[in-house]
Amino acid sequence: MLQDPLFILVAISILVVLVILMIGIGAFGQGGEFNRKYANKLMRYRVGAQAVAVILILLFIALRNGGN
Repeated sequence: MLQDPLFILVAISILVVLVILMIGIGAFGQGGEFNRKYANKLMRYRVGAQAVAVILILLFIALRNGGN
């Protein structure tokens, strides 16, 4: 499975979502100017990255099961 390029792409997309989420949580926890300026942008990026990750996961499952 680690040799499958689609699996690697799925794993990378999940890590991207995690990184964006952690930056957002850290900014929210500290508050301040960075949070005021970038909170909504980070949320939009996370939602977009999460949508891509879900689509890739569904594609991976569909291709692994042979479309059954």
